[in-house]
Amino acid sequence: MNVLASSNAGGYSSMLLIVVMIVAMYFLMIRPQRKQQKKHQDTLNQLKKGDHVVTIGRLHGVIDEINMEAKTVTLDCDGIYLVFDLNAIASVTQRSAASEVTSAAAAEEKPAEPTEDDKAETAEATPSDAATDDSTDDTKAEK
Repeated sequence: MNVLASSNAGGYSSMLLIVVMIVAMYFLMIRPQRKQQKKHQDTLNQLKKGDHVVTIGRLHGVIDEINMEAKTVTLDCDGIYLVFDLNAIASVTQRSAASEVTSAAAAEEKPAEPTEDDKAETAEATPSDAATDDSTDDTKAEK
């Protein structure tokens, strides 16, 4: 009986080792790869006309047209227009000016209201500015 009990305990430990290895593989290999794929997909979804991109073949170009139905992108490479699969885009090197203007406009839509500290600083700055203006008027009068 003792022999059967010891072999049964060895089976549980080897099974536990296999489970630990599978969990380790998930956290070390599968999960980071999924994060990277999601990040790349988000980058592809944010592509706009005029973005400067690099393909997986290291070809640099500017996006001229994006066809989401066919999942293709047309790049302008110094006057030569090439059509690539959307997944061929490796990275975006520079966003288009139109998207930068849009984000700047969104930031300007909600101007920050002055806080009490800002109002106090403005009130303190006004008398000193007036004093410097008076001194410049005195020097002008002396001349």
